[in-house]
Amino acid sequence: MISNFSELFTELKEKGITRKLVVAWGVDEHSIEAAYKAAQMGFVEAILVGDKSRIEAVCAQQGFDTAKFTIVDEPVELKAVSTAVAMVHDKQGDVLMKGLCSTDKFLRAILNKETGLLPAKGLLSHVGIIDNPNYHKLMFISDMAVIPAPEFRQKVKVACFLRDTARSFGIDTPKIAFIAASEQMLDSMPACMESAMLSMMASRGQLGQCIGDGPLALDVAIDKESAEIKGLKSEVAGDADCLLFPNIESANVFWKTNSKLCKGVKQGGMLVGTTAPCLLVSRADSAETKLNSIAAAVMCAK
Repeated sequence: MISNFSELFTELKEKGITRKLVVAWGVDEHSIEAAYKAAQMGFVEAILVGDKSRIEAVCAQQGFDTAKFTIVDEPVELKAVSTAVAMVHDKQGDVLMKGLCSTDKFLRAILNKETGLLPAKGLLSHVGIIDNPNYHKLMFISDMAVIPAPEFRQKVKVACFLRDTARSFGIDTPKIAFIAASEQMLDSMPACMESAMLSMMASRGQLGQCIGDGPLALDVAIDKESAEIKGLKSEVAGDADCLLFPNIESANVFWKTNSKLCKGVKQGGMLVGTTAPCLLVSRADSAETKLNSIAAAVMCAK
């Protein structure tokens, strides 16, 4: 089982795992630096799609050897994004990463019915991965980026995305906490009721190979002492691998609280539900966060 990002990098190196990374409009310093480091570490063959002159200028400024990349010259941003997505669609790449392009252009290309990466009637979601030194293992969370207020049937699929992502990290039977404001069964709170339904489905094996429990408040999901004080008996409480939040606001706040207020935290994440892992990184994300995301996607790529 991989417990942190350092172990992830070690796992990729020891197993000799390598995938083709395609960066859509990869003309910015952080994206190029992350792709360069990943290529240096040996777990990707990096393909940068964008304005060749801008890419070469960044590489010259930062001292990056352009021989580490395959550069597909496309000076028009929208065409570069479409080309990158089409390459992954046509199996010329295994992992797609957003460079300096806008999220809107990136997602439109992914959702294109002819050359995009979302299967018919599929669901697009996002899994974030948090390596917090105050927790004893990685946390996989969803959905902090794509689905604003998931319906119950969408939560079922998101739970399965979390399960599959955690299993890619060597967690044989992931523990999923269905988060609500309280661990009490409060019919006035839809999140509590839906969490209980998800918990029942998990206990019957309807969510595949995982252990699920809910509703669980965040404190009992990640802190055994809180669960003991409240007298809550659960296989998941205090030891959750995955946190399924009730809506985008709660997941997003948890993600950003970790990133801004917790010293030593490392993060990464990817879109899920697509035919290949896609990295919806923020243009403001550090090169380290992008590198973590690349490594996670490589681990999950088929």
